[in-house]
Amino acid sequence: MSYIKGYDPDTLREIVDVHECSERLREIGEQRSLPALLERVWLLKVLGRPEDALVISEQSVRVARMAGTRKDLLRARTLHASVQQFLGAYAAALQELTTCAEEAEGQSWSGIAAFAYQHRGKVHYDAEEFEEARRDFKRALFLRQESGAPDEQLESTLLAVDAADRRRSRAVAS
Repeated sequence: MSYIKGYDPDTLREIVDVHECSERLREIGEQRSLPALLERVWLLKVLGRPEDALVISEQSVRVARMAGTRKDLLRARTLHASVQQFLGAYAAALQELTTCAEEAEGQSWSGIAAFAYQHRGKVHYDAEEFEEARRDFKRALFLRQESGAPDEQLESTLLAVDAADRRRSRAVAS
């Protein structure tokens, strides 16, 4: 079940059903499995509780490092960086996402690399670095197409490219 109902065309943030997300968070409770931790991080983030999400994301990185695969660790680190972005720690988020994207590409893990580039693009977008955002979104789009990603992922990336183009055009016109 997807909790994402769409994306805000100006902020690129997920539009979610708050009730559904809150209910799912209650269902997960205090589970400690890596998938449960990662889902809790995302739910807390989209429910506007980034400080709580940061604590759980740090825990998920530790769990992935100790008991997960390299792919699990990259996913956890990417999600952790997205929480840092949400909190305005752009430099830290960019550094982490760059490392994750490069490692994933080096291993030919296109889906994970695309996930990291998409989030790095969002960091650039929030920092009003629209050319860099567009470049990352375009890279994510290419990787998602290459890996046969679902239409929803391709559409969200196309939306992000369009948003970066619009914001870049406005910035140039000012």
